[in-house]
Amino acid sequence: MSNIHLKKDMSSKDLAILNSEMDTAKKNKGIAYVLWLFTGSLGGHRFYSGDIGIAIGMLSFFIINFLFLGWITLGVSFLILGLWVIIDAFLLSGRIDDVNLQKERKIILDLGLGSPGNNN
Repeated sequence: MSNIHLKKDMSSKDLAILNSEMDTAKKNKGIAYVLWLFTGSLGGHRFYSGDIGIAIGMLSFFIINFLFLGWITLGVSFLILGLWVIIDAFLLSGRIDDVNLQKERKIILDLGLGSPGNNN
């Protein structure tokens, strides 16, 4: 069931509560892109979006390559990481949208809003 379907029978009071909760819970695309720009190779934007496993992978890849590999393989490794970060730039907006939809759905379900027979 989509969030739109869950919200269609909500009262204006319920929608106001939902919007208030979403204002504090939602992720901002601008912040995500600033993090991508300044901490992209360290996975900062992935930590922000909640993709902790991928973020740890990016951070580990960066640290291992920086500390332990020789200068010849270092360039190739950073090229791979750079491509990963560039690809993330195109995926980041959609990921933030998905995270916000998940947060909205969780709020709706946790507060019991939009459920059949809701008498709030």
